[in-house]
Amino acid sequence: MYLYDTTLRDGTQGEGISLSVEDKIKIALRLDQFGIDFIEGGWPGSNPKDMAFFERIREIPLSHAKVTAFGSTCRPNVAAAEDDNLLALIASGVKAAAIFGKSWDLHVTDALKTTMEENLRMVADSVTFLKQNGMTTLFLAEHFFDGYKANPRYALRVLEAAEEAGADWIVLCDTNGGSLPTEIYDIVKSVKESLSTPLGIHPHNDSGVAVANALAAIQAGAQQVQGTINGIGERCGNVNLISVIPNLQLKLGYHCVSSEQLQELTQLSRYVAEIANMTLPNNQPFVGHSAFAHKGGIHVSAVMRDPKTYEHIEPQNIGNIRRVLVSELAGQSNLLAKMEELEIDLSLEREEARQIIASIKEREFQGYQYEGAEASLTLMLLEAAGKMKNLFTLDSFKILMEKASVRAITSEATVKLSINGETVHTAADGNGPVNALDNAMRKALENYFPCIAKMHLADYKVRVLDENGATAAKVRVLIESSYNGEKWSTVGVSTNVIEASWEALADSIRYLLWKEGCETSDIQPPAEARVGIVNH
Repeated sequence: MYLYDTTLRDGTQGEGISLSVEDKIKIALRLDQFGIDFIEGGWPGSNPKDMAFFERIREIPLSHAKVTAFGSTCRPNVAAAEDDNLLALIASGVKAAAIFGKSWDLHVTDALKTTMEENLRMVADSVTFLKQNGMTTLFLAEHFFDGYKANPRYALRVLEAAEEAGADWIVLCDTNGGSLPTEIYDIVKSVKESLSTPLGIHPHNDSGVAVANALAAIQAGAQQVQGTINGIGERCGNVNLISVIPNLQLKLGYHCVSSEQLQELTQLSRYVAEIANMTLPNNQPFVGHSAFAHKGGIHVSAVMRDPKTYEHIEPQNIGNIRRVLVSELAGQSNLLAKMEELEIDLSLEREEARQIIASIKEREFQGYQYEGAEASLTLMLLEAAGKMKNLFTLDSFKILMEKASVRAITSEATVKLSINGETVHTAADGNGPVNALDNAMRKALENYFPCIAKMHLADYKVRVLDENGATAAKVRVLIESSYNGEKWSTVGVSTNVIEASWEALADSIRYLLWKEGCETSDIQPPAEARVGIVNH
């Protein structure tokens, strides 16, 4: 099975998606490493950014993928050799070109405003011209399934014109995304019997069945699938290659990439999402954070005996992990599985386990949420087993905020901590009270634990738990932190948002120090850090 990625072109037509030239280069390199066969870089004749990408990528050797330029057939009544769009494809310097042409008679007469015969000439002339210039040529039959349903004979004549001109691939496009899997299967099977050129499928997701349509087309004889990473694209998006690839390889027996490359699927999905500045849904199939998360006690108990009871594949095959959620629905199985998952070696008797579960349920009743704050849960389990060292404690903190009529509001926090028997008193400014508190706490601790300087706050969320309480309502603060590529979440709950934030911030640092294996005896601060207020 051949994989054709159009994230860098079709994907960028999605609302809110914008990639710089450097972004596109990074994604192209990652796609090549993953084993994608064709990487569509853009439309050279449409904008300077795409031409800049093709100029840059020429200088970078790829190990597997063939960079492809996208364009259209020549214009009506213009010879292919004189068409600026086709000349731009050749000037891009790539060895493969994908050109789309009309296969729906409605588009020929109403959109192109030309005749059916002239459209056939445009297809044949364009493919011939690109082949004469030594390019691997893919003909994309735009709106093919709508065209076939409206006028099957003409739609096939368009494909035959491309085949006779020497196209290497003929790709059938469900451009409006309105077809259903049964229609896709029947039409692709019929086309397969009429042509000898290998077929590809290019479905869109407007009906929510793009993945099913791609699989149906492949089972009917298509040998190439065109889509994007995470399904980004215009309107409802393109088919999601992240879902198509494991379905093809693990369930239908097709070879797409090596087993080692398939294990990079989850990281590929998250890498592209990060560059595109998009948030992946937790429940995204295969690679989502919740794709292999188990919450109900009965489910967890069964999964721990045999994962096949509630998992359709082994998560490690596509680079994801199994997660056990501990919440008010948890039983002892959840707790024991969570300790195993977190590699916490606790030998708890059944009564101890029940006490911890009861504590978790009580705290969740108060508003804590541990399934979204696994770092806080880890600390809670360690403390219950007496294995958590108390490296620092809070003596007090104060927040000062000032708003002057001619100045923006300013925030200052002072923090007094006890660290290894020493009292450290620091102050810091911030662009808000929580930021000031974070800065002051870091200033107090960084001299003792230098690793804190490399820890960053990645996300901060506040949730009101009691809407009837108005401004006095209890709130839950969730903080996500990152360090050397790893991320973790912590939680705090209070009727005071600052106190809840402090709890989550402190847990975040305590978790990092536990991960780094910090010991009380290791603390050796410089002499000037032991006394007084550190100026800010």
